[in-house]
Amino acid sequence: MAMKITEECTFCSACEPECPVSAISAGAEIYVVDASVCTECAGYSDSPSCVNVCPVNCITK
Repeated sequence: MAMKITEECTFCSACEPECPVSAISAGAEIYVVDASVCTECAGYSDSPSCVNVCPVNCITK
């Protein structure tokens, strides 16, 4: 399963550089996660790095 960024995203860009597999990119109005690339940070971190840095908690499974 991949992470998902909801409409509450403020387009702050905090999450993009935290992704170890570059699955996060800027969309038209919010950041988006490429589900075919996202690993939920398995093998990189104990929890998804993007969730840990999101100031508005808009990243979910």
